[in-house]
Amino acid sequence: MTVIHPPLSRDQAVRRARLYNAATIGWNGTEGVIAVVAGLAAGSASLVGFGLDSGIEVSAALILTWRLRQEGRGCTQPSDHRAQRAIALSFVALAAYVAFESARDLATGSEPDVSIVGIVLTSLSLALMPILARAKARLAPTLGSRAAEAEAAQTNLCAQLSGVVLVGLLANAVFGWWWADPVAGLGIAVLATAMARRTWRAEALADTCCA
Repeated sequence: MTVIHPPLSRDQAVRRARLYNAATIGWNGTEGVIAVVAGLAAGSASLVGFGLDSGIEVSAALILTWRLRQEGRGCTQPSDHRAQRAIALSFVALAAYVAFESARDLATGSEPDVSIVGIVLTSLSLALMPILARAKARLAPTLGSRAAEAEAAQTNLCAQLSGVVLVGLLANAVFGWWWADPVAGLGIAVLATAMARRTWRAEALADTCCA
């Protein structure tokens, strides 16, 4: 028997979005520090980049936290639009960094050491982030927020980057294929650029507080 849950009210959606945001900030803050430290220890640019991506994800979550605080202060559309554009710029920053580091690794033939910490960390991220991204995305229509939708996409991109970094780390550890990660990193940079463009140009969803 299928249980049909009643739709969330706007207040419930806001509270849940704030909870997801707090979880994002806590996880990605911790993940970012561990990844950067492990990446520097192993000489892995991809793992350092993964850690910096976690920092960008935290910044996107903080932007959305600011957006959600505008609730109850009148129409949120102007705030949502500014937050949407700020998240788009974070995609640009991520794409630029990953592209630069990946191209440099390919050019120099940089071969990182094996990082067990990095493999475990990216595996956990790959398992958890898609679940969190889907939960966030389901709230966006109720919130009437492109910023919430864009931040959920940022979390989903973080999951994809986790998979790419994990494949690179495993390929290097098992087969010695040092080039696998930077090649896939260039693909992630292209994806991040596309997400930045789409987020910047997206029209705002209907804001229920203004309906």
